[in-house]
Amino acid sequence: MAHPPLLQLSDISLTFGGNPVFDDLSLVVQPGDRVALVGRNGSGKSTLMKVMAGLVEPDRGQRTVPPGAGVGYMEQDPDLSGFATLGDYASEGLEPGEMYRVERAGEGLKFDPARAVETASGGERRRAALARLMAQEPDLMLLDEPTNHLDIEAIGWLEDELKSTRRAFVLISHDRRFLSELTRATLWIDRGAVRRREQGFEGFEAWRDTVWAEEDEARHKMDRKIKAEAKWAVEGISARRTRNQGRVRALKALREERAGMIRRQGTAAMDLTSGPQSGKRVIEAEAISKTYDRPIVKDFSLRIMRGDRVAFVGPNGVGKTTLLKLLMGEEAPDSGTVRLGTNLLPAVFDQTRARLDPDMTLWDSLTGDPDMRVSGKADQILVRGQPKHVVGYLKEFLFDERQARAPVRSLSGGEKARLLLAKIMARESNLLVLDEPTNDLDVETLDLLQDLLGDYDGTVLLVSHDRDFLDRVATTTVAMEGDGRATVYAGGWSDYRAQRAEGLAERAPERGKSAAKSAPKPVVPEAKTAPKAGLSFTEKHRLEALPGEIARLEAEIGKLNALLTDPELFTREPVKFRKATEALAERQAKLDAAEEEWLTLEEKAEG
Repeated sequence: MAHPPLLQLSDISLTFGGNPVFDDLSLVVQPGDRVALVGRNGSGKSTLMKVMAGLVEPDRGQRTVPPGAGVGYMEQDPDLSGFATLGDYASEGLEPGEMYRVERAGEGLKFDPARAVETASGGERRRAALARLMAQEPDLMLLDEPTNHLDIEAIGWLEDELKSTRRAFVLISHDRRFLSELTRATLWIDRGAVRRREQGFEGFEAWRDTVWAEEDEARHKMDRKIKAEAKWAVEGISARRTRNQGRVRALKALREERAGMIRRQGTAAMDLTSGPQSGKRVIEAEAISKTYDRPIVKDFSLRIMRGDRVAFVGPNGVGKTTLLKLLMGEEAPDSGTVRLGTNLLPAVFDQTRARLDPDMTLWDSLTGDPDMRVSGKADQILVRGQPKHVVGYLKEFLFDERQARAPVRSLSGGEKARLLLAKIMARESNLLVLDEPTNDLDVETLDLLQDLLGDYDGTVLLVSHDRDFLDRVATTTVAMEGDGRATVYAGGWSDYRAQRAEGLAERAPERGKSAAKSAPKPVVPEAKTAPKAGLSFTEKHRLEALPGEIARLEAEIGKLNALLTDPELFTREPVKFRKATEALAERQAKLDAAEEEWLTLEEKAEG
């Protein structure tokens, strides 16, 4: 028996400020759907999701949810008034015995349910809203940018949770890897229309390019037809005026149809020009250490040469931004030395957008910034040494003329990111410091930024949780793992994971040898081990089961290592290579934990 749709929108029309957002829009979400909702910044993705959630009433059309079906929406800016703690908010509506769901989500998403609401940051509030949605387990989850304010570890946890759920979900995200791993269908909003394709995000860009190419061809054919018909109208209509009025009306209809074709939003006309060449050695850190209430780095050394693209990865709060400040000379290390190279012209993109005054207009943000060079005319700024009108320059970053005098606070997250990029790219630089530049940028702008960084002659220091972007840009990765540990790896995110897995695999035999010297039993004992004295019943059972689990993990690791020995795998099948390296790291971590658990139980049994 077929199940009814979880959600149906029929002939939805919506207008904001006199401008149509959607017209005659219809869509259906079925049980088990895993849908990517994609489109350019400002295309109406969040608005459509709010219509789906029942939070925005359309001008016309119908929203249908069958009786008993639950639709949950993750709020971008949740209202926590009336709640004492984040846990109180996240657990609203749950039974008393279901609080464990919130605690589990809190552990995975890295927020403290006991945190008082008045002291919680915006990121913590958003994570509480996400935990609330995950704990409620509605039939359909509507997730608007759930990975914002999550570090890579929390993104991985959420990805695993969504992979294992049987619930349907619709997902807005600018994280390519996240979308590709999770979705099996795509809703694409483009100029007020919504197209659906029964394939996940991984095939979206090829589909989009095909649709646009077909549009361009159809537009070109129509232009040629209009040109031919217009020539006929001028040269032949006078002799056949009465007989050919239908053809004249057809020409008029063609012109109206052509005028009605909505031009696609272009990509930002961003350009990034490096200034005078810096010295060959850009930054050299030798044995630097820094501690606040906890160690940030201990005895860390790094040499950054001209042209390097260095990415800094690690959990939120581990100290990535602090390390950037140490390397830039903005903070002094407790010990060790940092030497900056010669002729450096840095430009900084900060994740907090602190360099944008929310009360300034976009115009004043460009002309009133002391770091911006203003030309002799009040309405012009110098863009890489050339005078350019303020509005004209803003248009290159997809702002319209009306926004020039609007306050910065009125901008969306993606628009603020584009404005900050406009400020950075207006001046020459040879050292870019990009702290979370990918937040809120759409796929097309991310593509352009990636290409610009690839052609940039200077040096790039980058902090990001976007794994795909890291793989595309970084040539070196510094992994910060807490307790002052920071390790340098060659390549991007996938390269770091693969090298880390190799290092763990190499160290495993050494651990086994040292354990064998101190323990009377080998690291992997016989599959059937006699119960030991001094252990509880559960521990005895676990000790008996561990050898089989260790053997299984070792066999899986062996197969993955054999697969990754193929030198052509990375270039021939990059997706398979990435999945294999991630699976290897996961299984190696489980093996390490299982071996440590076996040793602990074995020692307890012997003692």
